[in-house]
Amino acid sequence: MAGSNHGHTPAAWTGVIIAFIGFCVSGAFMVLANPIGFWAGIVIVALGGVVGMAMKAAGMGAPKPAHEDLAKAIAAAKA
Repeated sequence: MAGSNHGHTPAAWTGVIIAFIGFCVSGAFMVLANPIGFWAGIVIVALGGVVGMAMKAAGMGAPKPAHEDLAKAIAAAKA
């Protein structure tokens, strides 16, 4: 993974941070036995995925490698 940008982009970090906050909210409300708060946390988790994909579409994600670059990356990963 050292030769790739997997997960080291603003889109990935933002999506994961939002989803993490959603998991924390959901977990707290699960302990408090509040179903509305639990589902609100789940919505925040889904929002993290949507924000991450939107940021990736806006160009803040890892660039897609060309087929030749992909073949080199696969060969390097196997070596």
